[in-house]
Amino acid sequence: MDRRSLLRNAGIAGVLASGIAPAVHAQPAIRWRLASSFPKSLDTLYGGAEVFAARVKALSGGKFEISTHAAGELMPAFGVVDGVQQGTVEVAHTAPYYFFGKNEVFALGCAIPFGLNSRQMTAWMHEGNGGKLMREFYAKYNIVNFPAGNTGAQMGGWYRKEIKSAADVKGLKFRVGGFAGKVIERMGGVPQNIPGGEIYQALEKGTIDAAEWVGPYDDLKLGFSKVAPFYYYPGWWEGGPELDVFINDKAFNALSPENKAIVESAAGDAHIFVQARYDARNPGALRQLVAQGTKLRPFSTDVMNRAFRESMALYADIGTKNPDWAKVYADYSKFRADANVWFRFTELTFDRFMQAQKL
Repeated sequence: MDRRSLLRNAGIAGVLASGIAPAVHAQPAIRWRLASSFPKSLDTLYGGAEVFAARVKALSGGKFEISTHAAGELMPAFGVVDGVQQGTVEVAHTAPYYFFGKNEVFALGCAIPFGLNSRQMTAWMHEGNGGKLMREFYAKYNIVNFPAGNTGAQMGGWYRKEIKSAADVKGLKFRVGGFAGKVIERMGGVPQNIPGGEIYQALEKGTIDAAEWVGPYDDLKLGFSKVAPFYYYPGWWEGGPELDVFINDKAFNALSPENKAIVESAAGDAHIFVQARYDARNPGALRQLVAQGTKLRPFSTDVMNRAFRESMALYADIGTKNPDWAKVYADYSKFRADANVWFRFTELTFDRFMQAQKL
């Protein structure tokens, strides 16, 4: 009797009695490494990576594990795209606009000045053409992307001196994230792209005159109020910046359909976690900063109008030189226009009324 016949006819009791063990094909364990662009001290940004990894492990029953590594552990904060592209690590968690120097389209996957807010960004990615267009673009860098966080609208940063008009931006050495530096430059400022963990020292030493990061919760931790008293709003360059997990395409395509679904689901959990935590913790942190003497200031209409004009001119200019940008921004800008019509009647009207009540 051959082995297959024995297994078919004898049943499990007969097989065990015969001393012949059935073949067991165990699913091999998967071990990935994730490089973050953020330090561990920023528990919401770095925490997004931890939530993603923990969810992957839980959903896979421990068979798929991802170790998370803060900026600088495996590679520099701004080296993670190269790391994923080259397969040095399987996955990164980052703000795509950090890499606009490779191609300006990276910024459209995160935030551009006077762009989409967080809900609009999520809608563009999931229900508009954003997900498809950005996936096609990232494929050029061997990357498969998934949205994995959004901070919501950010603050406008910390300044040693007041910014009363657009003229005050001229000559300002300003640490500003990613793509927004192009607009600051057009306004006469001197943008500096510095990782989060290095901003305080630069501001303290006077290497820079101003700096922005995210908002009160992180800014309180980073201590910016100790070296720059004026805190401006809003961060017109980051109305809804998206974080992504970038996955090496070979690593992702080697996964089973089940594990691909697990990765996507885990990224979705991280996406919700990041903004929920900021929305929950920013209010208390802002009150604490004000109690410590922070001077809140709105950007003047002059600053906002000048920044808007320069942003729109910049986008038109890039579109004449970068066909990738022209293609993606055409869809992005149409989605923004349609979304703003809707928000004008609903979200904006409701929010204005509620803020006036000062509940």
